[in-house]
Amino acid sequence: MINIEEEQNRRTKCLLVGEPGNNLAELKGLADTLGMETVEKLTLTRLEVQPAYGMGKGKAQEIADLAREKEADCIIFDFDLAPSKQRNWEKLAKIPCLDRQEVIIRIFAQRAQTKEAVLQVELARLTYSLPRLAHSYGDMARQRGGSYGSKGAGETQLELDQRNIREIIFRTKKELEKVVRTRETQRKKRGSIPVPECALIGYTNAGKSSLLNALTGADAFVEDKLFATLDPLTRKLKLKDGNGILLTDTVGFISNLPHSLIDAFKSTLSAAKNADLQLLVIDSSDPNALSQYNTVCAVLDEIGATNSKRVIVLNKCDVSKENAADFAALNLQFPDAVCVSAKTHFGFEALAERISEELLGEVRTFEIPAEKSALLQNLRTNGVIIDEKWKDAGVLVKARAAGKTLSLMKPYLKGLKQPLKEKNAYEENQNS
Repeated sequence: MINIEEEQNRRTKCLLVGEPGNNLAELKGLADTLGMETVEKLTLTRLEVQPAYGMGKGKAQEIADLAREKEADCIIFDFDLAPSKQRNWEKLAKIPCLDRQEVIIRIFAQRAQTKEAVLQVELARLTYSLPRLAHSYGDMARQRGGSYGSKGAGETQLELDQRNIREIIFRTKKELEKVVRTRETQRKKRGSIPVPECALIGYTNAGKSSLLNALTGADAFVEDKLFATLDPLTRKLKLKDGNGILLTDTVGFISNLPHSLIDAFKSTLSAAKNADLQLLVIDSSDPNALSQYNTVCAVLDEIGATNSKRVIVLNKCDVSKENAADFAALNLQFPDAVCVSAKTHFGFEALAERISEELLGEVRTFEIPAEKSALLQNLRTNGVIIDEKWKDAGVLVKARAAGKTLSLMKPYLKGLKQPLKEKNAYEENQNS
């Protein structure tokens, strides 16, 4: 007798197939995130250029037989499958066959919450499914008759469905553009108030959301699964010096991210592109930390997010120290990185100081003459004054300053003998 409750709670069983040299750990993580149970992992010894399966027919039959033996409900390939190959595999194995792209799109569809994220996922799904639509029909697609008075046989059902999907893609893009414009308008309004913006960027499951929660007291969703965060979340981080900054948690990166998703999520990743400072979070306990870092940098290059300042943050250092050799090698690779632990709050003071230095400038002491009151007002507006002492000749100020403000203040650094021409440059700037 079938146990209905047990059947309902049964997890989908999957067989994982990977390229040569791939241990399939990441693909298993993706399958776990979808709630699937991995029954077997198979790494190929080689890939062949075959029109039918991407490998020899004998090897393909072997994989199909293994899936049947393990009672797998589907086969997941850790590489892209052309629509024709996907169709051939499903005919051979008699079960659904998914590639890496489809798995990631399904995860995104499950976890998207905001209207923008939902539209982005829908756009990626439609773009992915359009070229595969032809293979969902038989060899002879049902043909609709032409309209009254016209010649010809009319559209096939396939052609009709393709046209409908293209129309839906067009409407989705238009709706997404409206949502993006609204968000950009909100961002510009926020930008009218000079508050520095900082973005948490990194590989999926690197601990970005945990770090956001620990630093700001936010309640961002945290789960030990890939792509726990899809929607950007912004919170205010109070710094020791200054009024604070805006800290944004962004979607996690992954290797071989589908191009359809990169295009769809460019607006979501704009938080990384527009940030004054990028905190590139690395899971220092992961043995593939360096390759993950390279993946993140490659995607940032692709979306044009290369002009912002960058600080490397080695997270989970409390766990990584268990493997001292790997952790030491990572420190050598990133000597300027800040080591933190979102769990124990280790390194938070050092991280806050580094953020302050990058966004607000280092703490310096300036001697401002009494007649330069405008310069002092500029420092109050655009810098951070920590301490000031008035004297007969002027004011001694300890402050943070960056950018143009720092350039104007440089002639008045305490103890610095600056040429007269630099002070003249300031005078000219003020007069202009």
